[in-house]
Amino acid sequence: MIGIVIVSHSSNLAKSVIELASMMAPDAKMAPAGGLENGALGTSFEKVQHAIESVYSDDGVLVLVDMGSAVMTTQMVLEMMPDKKVEMADCPLVEGAVLAAMDAVGNMPMEEIQKDLTSVRTAKKF
Repeated sequence: MIGIVIVSHSSNLAKSVIELASMMAPDAKMAPAGGLENGALGTSFEKVQHAIESVYSDDGVLVLVDMGSAVMTTQMVLEMMPDKKVEMADCPLVEGAVLAAMDAVGNMPMEEIQKDLTSVRTAKKF
């Protein structure tokens, strides 16, 4: 099963996104990587790396990010893992996490989940 990592500047936000996605897909393998080690807002290379390793399998890991330096930090981590199947998804954080979690527990491969996530990029809420 694909693992999912949520990278946010806020530890609370990363955990809450996983909490919400878990309501729809309780068996999904997800890990938060939010905030800095001291609890401050920001993104941490070490937290992202550890979160990826904690949900990694041969199926791979999909990383969803909130904005800005979360993207840059995740890109740096991925550069240090060239032999691992880890990809970032370009989608809204909450909607993407819920959809990715449901797809992952359905054992969809990475390519299909990434394709499915393109549908939430422009999804209207009302």
